[in-house]
Amino acid sequence: MTKILQNMQANYSPTLIANILIFFTMIAWGTSFISTKIAIAEVPPFTIAFIRLAITSCILWPIFRKYEPTTHLDQSGKSRFAITGLLGITIYFCFENIGIKLTTASNASLITSVTPILSITLNMLFFKARLSLCELLGVLLGIGGSYLTITANGALDIASDNFLGNIFVIGSMISWSFYTIFSKKQQSNNSDLAIVTYQTIFGTLFLLPFAITEYQQWHLFSFSALLQIIYLAVICSAACYFLYIYALKILDVTLTTIYLNLVPITGVITGYLVLDERILPSQLLGGTMILSAILIANLDKLLKFFRH
Repeated sequence: MTKILQNMQANYSPTLIANILIFFTMIAWGTSFISTKIAIAEVPPFTIAFIRLAITSCILWPIFRKYEPTTHLDQSGKSRFAITGLLGITIYFCFENIGIKLTTASNASLITSVTPILSITLNMLFFKARLSLCELLGVLLGIGGSYLTITANGALDIASDNFLGNIFVIGSMISWSFYTIFSKKQQSNNSDLAIVTYQTIFGTLFLLPFAITEYQQWHLFSFSALLQIIYLAVICSAACYFLYIYALKILDVTLTTIYLNLVPITGVITGYLVLDERILPSQLLGGTMILSAILIANLDKLLKFFRH
């Protein structure tokens, strides 16, 4: 894949290539909720996560050893990667898959749009980060949008599967936000490939005990479910992360934040087309409020970006 990108760079603008690749990545991540929803009808949620990440680990490890054969971790490095792997892989996928099983794929994809707002809020609460006026307005608007998206009709129905599923998806987003914050400290001393490889491997190992608890539900599943899991592992995890990291090195972070809005949009559209799922008007309003909140929270950065 590296050689393909190098050949493309020789003929086309790197910025153009990066925009195309990150667009593809966001579309793939948006469809991942549909693939998970299809596969989870036959395969338990923890087992899907383990199989998916085990395949991803088998892809990443030989690539990592080929391009970074001399890279080795000390004990402290292993501990740090184990923690971030637990947060960003194990807990994240356990919560997300349970959530997708209980709620709709469209709901889950809509709720993921709150991640940037959660990251800003956690930075403020736990790391004493100061918020600009735009960020504060974005957080407040995002909270209101999240309420409408999670409750579906604006009223709390704690006993409903949809509500519980939405809460689990929110839990996965909180875990991912903590993972993002803690991972920043690892970027200065490790390559992107090393980070994703070790985190995926540690996260996969931590997933194994959870998957084993579902052994009574294990059975042969269809070829269709297998294809969905392979798509999740090869395209959505291994390939898309590589493309995302490549694009991040070329594109401004603010621009990539805008591209993230494609994930819930793709999830809702494909959920309607493939699974015939329906979104309530209040949820669409909530999703629109969250997307608007992201833009407002990044308004200062957006203005600086377009001025340049």
